[in-house]
Amino acid sequence: MGAPHDSPPLLAIVGPTGVGKTAGALALCGELGGEIIGADSVQVYRGFDIGSSKPTAAQLGDVRHHLIDVCAPDEAIDAMRYAGLADEAIRDARARGRVPIVVGGTGLWIRALLRGLLSVPPADPELRRELEQRYAREGAAAMHAALRAIDPRTAEHVHPNDQLRVVRALEVHAQTGEALGELRHAHALGAPRYDALTLYADVPSAHHRPTLEARVDQMIAAGWADEVRTIVAAHGRQPRALGAVGYRQMLAHVDGAASLEETRDAIVGATAGYARRQRTWFNSDPAVSLRLTPAELLETEALARIRRHLRSVTIAV
Repeated sequence: MGAPHDSPPLLAIVGPTGVGKTAGALALCGELGGEIIGADSVQVYRGFDIGSSKPTAAQLGDVRHHLIDVCAPDEAIDAMRYAGLADEAIRDARARGRVPIVVGGTGLWIRALLRGLLSVPPADPELRRELEQRYAREGAAAMHAALRAIDPRTAEHVHPNDQLRVVRALEVHAQTGEALGELRHAHALGAPRYDALTLYADVPSAHHRPTLEARVDQMIAAGWADEVRTIVAAHGRQPRALGAVGYRQMLAHVDGAASLEETRDAIVGATAGYARRQRTWFNSDPAVSLRLTPAELLETEALARIRRHLRSVTIAV
């Protein structure tokens, strides 16, 4: 994935789930004549509406959104395909004189769009099988310690129980002799695909938990369980997005494995954990230029920085 040709400067707003990125981006679109390029790995799927906090009909009517509802529930999409679709959406917005603003919290997809994907060897089935057997035999703590010894960058950001990522990092090291964390770090510092101003929007973590609790309560009241039942009735349990944070817990409730109260608490806890992982990802991203709250996106200093960056784009003020 090379850099798009003749690409003017780009704006990206990233950060944890549920902090108000969309509201801030919508307000910024009003200031800049912008359109939103979604970067959410669940909102791309049709039918996954309530649990993904998909933009409302009013929001979609006020500001054009791209990469919402572009995939069937059982359709495959990865970071490379997302970047290609986002490239098209960015060109479309610019062709109509609008400012494209990438908004979301799916870190790998955003990195693929802005910087391209890291080139590493594909999975080696025999090596992976050996590592998985070793993981089962020695346990999560021992395998995570082995990873930390050769790849401290990755070990810092991967939980010992995350077998898939622990095994993949050990696999890449065995294949290349290089630490995956160091390869990713070097890649992040390499030539970007876009001249992007990346703004990290967040709120203090102590204020975030009550917001997440209220949002989960609203989703449940809006019929989240019925939404999952509808998806399962039409597509079974195979759609990948049913394994996403929140949907996985709600599916367990629909299957009768947990009460609604237990499910609510499990979703809040899982979402808070996901937000922590997002913070870790973006806090280690050297491409982030500014860190601020969503409300500060419209303050004089931030707007001035944004306008300077978008110097080659005609903006409506």
